[in-house]
Amino acid sequence: MKEPKKLLLFILAVGMSIAAAAQEVLNMPLIQTKYTADPAPYVHGDTIYLYTTHDEDDAEGFKMKDWLLYTSTDMVNWQDHGVVASLKDFPWYKGDNGAWAECVVERNGKWYMYCPIHGHGIGVLVADSPYGPFKDPLGKPLVWRQEHWDDIDPSVWIDDDGRAYMYWGNPHTYCVELAEDMISTKGEIMTMSQIEDYQEGPWFWKRGDWYYLAFASTCCPEGIGYAMSKSPTGPWEHKGHIMDHTPRTRGNHPGVIEYKGKWYCFGLNYDIFRLETSRHAERRSVSAAEMTYNSDGTIKELPYFIDCKLEQVGHFNPYRRVEAETMAWGYGLKTTRANPSGPWNETLFVTDIDDGEYILVRGVDFGDKGAASLTVSCSALLYGGRIEVRLDDVDGWKAGIIDIPNTKFKYQEFKTGLTRCTGVHDLYFVFKGSDKQRRNLFNFDWWKAERK
Repeated sequence: MKEPKKLLLFILAVGMSIAAAAQEVLNMPLIQTKYTADPAPYVHGDTIYLYTTHDEDDAEGFKMKDWLLYTSTDMVNWQDHGVVASLKDFPWYKGDNGAWAECVVERNGKWYMYCPIHGHGIGVLVADSPYGPFKDPLGKPLVWRQEHWDDIDPSVWIDDDGRAYMYWGNPHTYCVELAEDMISTKGEIMTMSQIEDYQEGPWFWKRGDWYYLAFASTCCPEGIGYAMSKSPTGPWEHKGHIMDHTPRTRGNHPGVIEYKGKWYCFGLNYDIFRLETSRHAERRSVSAAEMTYNSDGTIKELPYFIDCKLEQVGHFNPYRRVEAETMAWGYGLKTTRANPSGPWNETLFVTDIDDGEYILVRGVDFGDKGAASLTVSCSALLYGGRIEVRLDDVDGWKAGIIDIPNTKFKYQEFKTGLTRCTGVHDLYFVFKGSDKQRRNLFNFDWWKAERK
């Protein structure tokens, strides 16, 4: 029995080494603890709210039951907020699959989530907070033309004059004006003239006097194309690609935002799944890249996501309670609220922690005086493990060590002193096991640094 166990540990070690090298050199997907797709970023205040669809871990085809939320204030460290809405929030839909590409906007203090349910039109949910709970105000689809299955991938935009529009469709692009209440329509559904290379997934925005419509270009493989217009309802002129067709991925779905003076294009790929296997399954991941414009308003074409650079915007504050599910990289880990063999937790926590895995938080600003100590909240059922607090590399300066004993799955706080934690560093929480336990070491809930 020892040899298979050794082989498994070897495979895991090799996989982690590949993943570590990938995230250091390449612009890898933003989320590694779940499979995410169909990015719908929205900027409100100083925060990016990134809503995504969710491919299940065992998906072969499209297996999608709910919608997730991640937030960031620096573009590289993302906090997981888990499921914010699901198919169960639509009582009129009795199926258990089909939670496709959503879009979320805020208006007058309310948050509106437009959710296509494959084959059953586009529903809408409303909440008082970007985190939910989202409720169905209609009890029926907002748009559902039952003669076809084209009603997917909504994109909603509120123009400078207060008029709101929703765009959607595959293989045609449709548009309808939304009423002030954002849950009813005004006028007839318009069918846009066919845009060259358009497949699906329209994403609408405005910059200056130009309106833009990005989209997943003709399959397969898809790229991210775009068109421009002087009017929110067209006519649209195809301008090329934000990212060209590439065999390095199969599908795409764009989301475009301006954040802190820079523009970003989000899309999807299979790059996390490719760390495990070369075979195909619908287990996708969201990536992002900085996007720039030419003087005439057209967009400079980007290389594939992996080859782009995504720089941190601002630094990360460690002197507060930081949820452990906030990370720039955490391949191999999972996040949940309920461990099958443990207690329910009010917030998400990091689990499936194995020997050699780690959480990376980029650009942590400890300040000139630095940090004196660090406290973590963890729980363990069996032998537990150790957290090595390292700087700038998984094998970098060991600033502190925290041993996590058996807590009988009760969350307890543990503290370590820190050394050399001044200025700005990438912070690594490196997890170590023992001879008795190398997998599922403990659960990690939150951490906080304290100043000198």
